[in-house]
Amino acid sequence: MNLEVDKKTFDEIAKVIHSDNSPVGIDAKKTHILILNALSNLNKKMDRIEAQLKELNN
Repeated sequence: MNLEVDKKTFDEIAKVIHSDNSPVGIDAKKTHILILNALSNLNKKMDRIEAQLKELNN
């Protein structure tokens, strides 16, 4: 599994989740919202793909 992110994308994400008020340097709530949103989008995409495959198999 390749978990590497290109520098531009990495810097953009780091800028969005950065927090000077957090002891770890990121806004945990914002980070979790981004993760949950990405997972939700993936789930919707998988549902569409599964529906298309089901149509093809019928």
